[in-house]
Amino acid sequence: MLSAISCTLAGSSVLARLTGTRIWATGKSSLTSIRGLLKRSLTTFPPCTTPIFAECCRPMRSPEFNAYIAPACLYPQLWRLGLGILLILFVYIGFIGLVFWAGVIATFPMGSLRWANAVLTVQGAVPTLIMLFTFIGMALGPIIAAPACHMRGPGTLFGPLDVTIRGFLTASVTVLLVMAAYSAVMLWFQPVQPNLPLQEWLGYLPYAVPLILIQTGAEELVFRGYLQQQLAARFKSPLVWMVLPAALFAALHWDPAMGNNKWLVIGVTFAMALIASDLVQRTGSLGAGIGLHFANNIFALLFVSVQDTITGLALYVTPFNKADTAELPLALGMDLLLLLVIWRILRIALDR
Repeated sequence: MLSAISCTLAGSSVLARLTGTRIWATGKSSLTSIRGLLKRSLTTFPPCTTPIFAECCRPMRSPEFNAYIAPACLYPQLWRLGLGILLILFVYIGFIGLVFWAGVIATFPMGSLRWANAVLTVQGAVPTLIMLFTFIGMALGPIIAAPACHMRGPGTLFGPLDVTIRGFLTASVTVLLVMAAYSAVMLWFQPVQPNLPLQEWLGYLPYAVPLILIQTGAEELVFRGYLQQQLAARFKSPLVWMVLPAALFAALHWDPAMGNNKWLVIGVTFAMALIASDLVQRTGSLGAGIGLHFANNIFALLFVSVQDTITGLALYVTPFNKADTAELPLALGMDLLLLLVIWRILRIALDR
C-alpha cells in the first residue's frame, strides 16, 4: 500500500514534464488524451513520432519493441523501478508465507511437521504442485507494480493480445515438437529410469500443466516483461535492458549442491534467458518468451527430470544426478545446442 501511494504522488508533475502540458487533477481532457496515446502505442508501430515517446525510442530496436516499451516510457524513473521490485518481492514472499502457513494450520497438529518438511524440500508430486502454485504470487507482483508505480495497465506487460497469443502458440508448439524429436533420438543412446507410474502421472497432468504455465508466465512477466520494459525505457544499451535481467534470472538458479556443474547450469539458463529476451525484442510481446519457457519446463518437470532436482511430477528421471561431472556436462552442452537450433527456427517462424 505504501509503495502504491508513494509511486502515485509524483504522477502529475512527471507526466507534465514528459508532455509539456500542465495537467490538473480534474483535467479530464488531458488524461483522456494520455490514455489515447497509451492505447495507440500498443497497436501502432512505431510510436516514435509521438513527442511523449520520442526520447524512449531507439533506431537500433525493432519498431515492435519500441511500441512494446512505450507505456513504460511515461514513468521510467529508477526509483519507481526500485519500489516496483520491492513491491513484487513483498507480494511474492507474502503469498508464499500465506500458502505455507495455511497448510500448517490445515494439517495441525499431526501432519504439520511432515507438511513443512515436504514443502520446503519439494519432495513428491503434491509438494511440487504447491511449489508451482506459489508462483501466483510472483505473477501478481508485476501486475500490481505496473499500475501502482508506473501508471500503466497490467496488459501492457504482455503486449498486443493477438501478437502475444500467436507468439505463445508458435513458440510452444515449435519447442515441444523439436524437443520431442530430440528426446526420441537421445533415448537410444541414454536410457532413462521410470519415476511415476503412468496412471498416477496422467492424474497429475490436469493440475501440473496449468501450474507450469503460471510458473513460467510469472517468471517471464518479471524478467522479460516488467524489468526488461522498464530498463529499456530508461537505458539505450541492451547490455542493461537485455543482459542484466537475463543475468539476474540465471543467478537465481545457483545451487551449490551441483558442485562444478553449477556454472554450466547458470550458463545454459543465461543463454535461454537471452533467447527469450531476443524473442520479446523481435515480436514486441511476451508471448514467444512464455511459449519457449513453458515448453522447456514441460519437458524438464513432466517428462525427464535430472535426479536430485524437482522430480515429483516427472514420468522418468535420468540415470545421473545434478552433481555428476561425467554425464551432466555433456547433456547440458547438448541442451545449449538444441536451444540455439530452436532459437533459429523461432526467428524464422515468428518473422513470417
